[in-house]
Amino acid sequence: MPAPLPIAAQRVRVKAIRLLLLAPLTLAGGMVHAASPQALLEHYRCYVCHAEQETRTGPAFVDVATRYRGDARAEGSLVPEVRKGTHGSGPWRMPPHPEVSSADARTMVRYILSLRK
Repeated sequence: MPAPLPIAAQRVRVKAIRLLLLAPLTLAGGMVHAASPQALLEHYRCYVCHAEQETRTGPAFVDVATRYRGDARAEGSLVPEVRKGTHGSGPWRMPPHPEVSSADARTMVRYILSLRK
């Protein structure tokens, strides 16, 4: 039976294992590789202004889904709006989020459009 690793080596090993397990959620090349749309919404801090069921600074995600339900062009128009911002006026305008990749924006928009009240 091999001798146990010293405490310092055990800590390095644990850190390496954590890094491997968390790697899919890390920021890599400007794009988050997350397992779920909710993780992306959390990472990009969308929940600061939005919630799924309630209106905050921005509309509830279910209200967005209701507004665009049945619109075949919704996904194609909302993905650029996430990245470039909306063209509304006053305090209700959504600022641009260029740090969000097109792929991540598409994942989040698809999830939002799938929500039901």
